[in-house]
Amino acid sequence: MYALGPATPLSSHQLSLFLLQLTMLLLLALCLGRLAALVRLPTVVGELLAGLVLGPSLLGHLAPGVADWLTPPEPTQLHLLDAVGQLGVLLLVAVTGAHLDVKMLRRRRWAVGWVSLGGLLVPLGLGVAVAFALPDRLVPETVDRPVFAFFLGIALSVSAIPVIAKILGDLNLLHRDVGQLTIAAAMVNDAVAWFLLSIASALATVGVQLGLIGRSVLYLLGFAALAVFVLRPAMRWTLRQAARTGEPGATVTVVVIFVLGCSWATHALGLEAIFGAFLAGAVIGSPGVTDLRMLAPLRLVVLAVLAPLFLATAGLRMDLTALADPTVLLAAVAVTLVAVAGKLIGGYLGARASRLSHWEGLALGAGLNARGVVEVIMAYAGLRLGVLNTASYTVVVLVAVVTSLMAPPLLRAAMRRVETTADERLRATEHEVWTLPAPGAPPPPEPAERTG
Repeated sequence: MYALGPATPLSSHQLSLFLLQLTMLLLLALCLGRLAALVRLPTVVGELLAGLVLGPSLLGHLAPGVADWLTPPEPTQLHLLDAVGQLGVLLLVAVTGAHLDVKMLRRRRWAVGWVSLGGLLVPLGLGVAVAFALPDRLVPETVDRPVFAFFLGIALSVSAIPVIAKILGDLNLLHRDVGQLTIAAAMVNDAVAWFLLSIASALATVGVQLGLIGRSVLYLLGFAALAVFVLRPAMRWTLRQAARTGEPGATVTVVVIFVLGCSWATHALGLEAIFGAFLAGAVIGSPGVTDLRMLAPLRLVVLAVLAPLFLATAGLRMDLTALADPTVLLAAVAVTLVAVAGKLIGGYLGARASRLSHWEGLALGAGLNARGVVEVIMAYAGLRLGVLNTASYTVVVLVAVVTSLMAPPLLRAAMRRVETTADERLRATEHEVWTLPAPGAPPPPEPAERTG
């Protein structure tokens, strides 16, 4: 038997500063996100800029005294923001996973398979290759270069479902074949990426061991099987009981408990907590498990509050002044070019292998290029694991921003050459299920989606 002493409470200054940090980050994220939306950019760009404004990139450069006061490098103060950001990450990934449409994946499995395979393997391979050519300054001293290369390849292979769906909605392409295939391929890419991220996490913390890799794969497959065959029916029954109250509160609470529990389970297995959150979201979004309309309050809070806070916090850690170093700047340019080329080539080859047209292949590669919030999550995980340092973290987040900016004009240009079919016109009334707005942005108006 033992007694726990009273925990040391936060000082008045720590609590006051924490509340001020949250206020400033969320206010700037809202304002800059809306400003980005006005110029037809993903809101994720504006929300990332909120952190850049208050971080070392701008405020720390122009007014270092104010920056040190607002964001002091104290572990306790930083951990408070990290905790809020981690909660936002897990719930955002779960909300994204809940939009996984298994029926569509089965219906278009061959095309989806080829496009996702190309869009995953080509940038993964190019990312690993370029990582071995990067200068030592971008590789933390505590990490072996093969682990760093594996992680960078994973980071460059992902696509961002929230940003892609927002872009497709803005361009009125969600009901098009290309739009559906882009979302489906991005879903598969993200699922595999979380799988690989868990392995990379284990390698970074324990070391490269064949037995460890095998055990990680076994744990992942075992947990995925548990989610499908045990947790899904259990959650179906539990959520039905919660829905009997007629209020969404009980359903939202059960879902949050489930997401956090799955995140803890995968983390306890030595895997990435994000993978557990993604699987939990996929279980919740499975047909017949729950009425997703009951989760509207949760989705609103996650997309409008927690996700922007996470993105702003991620931007807070990004130091663009590192790009003043010619070595880091050249590395950033090289990694960005490799990231863009990898998705364009991979998506195009996958499309051509499934007998899609030249312009459809280019459109798929352009759509998959938007990495946005998912790449930011990857970069955040890499920084937390010690696989990335400040310079390499800045490079990866910069790739997320640049690719999200490039995707809309490239996709628009390619789709001008692809004719609308009769089936696509009929499908225009069913495409709402694909809509997942970028964090902080409302869904596109329904009438606008139904046109074209």
